[in-house]
Amino acid sequence: MKILILGAGKMGSFFTDLLSFQHETAVYDTNPHQLRFVYNTYRFTTPDEIKAFAPELVINAVTVKYTLDAFRQVLPLLPRDCIISDIASVKTGLKRFYQESGFRYVSSHPMFGPTFASLSNLGNENAIIITEGDHLGRIFFKDLYQSLKLSIFEYSFDEHDDTVAYSLSIPFVSTLVFAAVMKPQEAPGTTFKKHMTIARGLLSEDDYLLQEILFNPRTPSQVENIRRELKQLLEIISDKDADGMKRYLTKIREKIK
Repeated sequence: MKILILGAGKMGSFFTDLLSFQHETAVYDTNPHQLRFVYNTYRFTTPDEIKAFAPELVINAVTVKYTLDAFRQVLPLLPRDCIISDIASVKTGLKRFYQESGFRYVSSHPMFGPTFASLSNLGNENAIIITEGDHLGRIFFKDLYQSLKLSIFEYSFDEHDDTVAYSLSIPFVSTLVFAAVMKPQEAPGTTFKKHMTIARGLLSEDDYLLQEILFNPRTPSQVENIRRELKQLLEIISDKDADGMKRYLTKIREKIK
């Protein structure tokens, strides 16, 4: 299959490495410097090269802020039977865009990233494939993710957004609050160092990605849950309520079994 990958960033390069030995691949990036470290693939910097390549599948791996812009730029250059796809963690606007595009489409979300995951060992990671879209496109990504030994879940666009609001916004907000109140420690404990590593990794992510995940309409209710739990915990601590603390810890341990 002829596959065009949009964006030569970390995930774009990852998918290129993954696919280039079994498919005819090309990577398109408007910044030539981004293409220096991709190999065994065509490297495109102009629209004319895309048109001549005539891909059968496009994987949009650009920064989430530019996902729709990248699609709009290349759609006029694609064969009408080409399948377009994204791997974005934020699906805002994508469902409507796909439905209006006139192209076959598939959307998925590898629930890992280069900041924290080991891309050479993904056996404990997950991926979501959106149930709405082209059947053959979904089969392609299902086979691909199975080859990586990922656990695969199939959700609608709405179900995906619910999952992201829960699984990303809660740890993101918790980490941001930790980073906001912490101060450097000369002799940090193990737990503190682990939290710091997570905070530095999170804050190395693109600002727009963090914003879009936190601005998910479903996020405020999750943040409200955090505030409610903090209020309860603060009351227990302020009252030095040993029995209340025991009950609280028991409740938490039950949740994480």
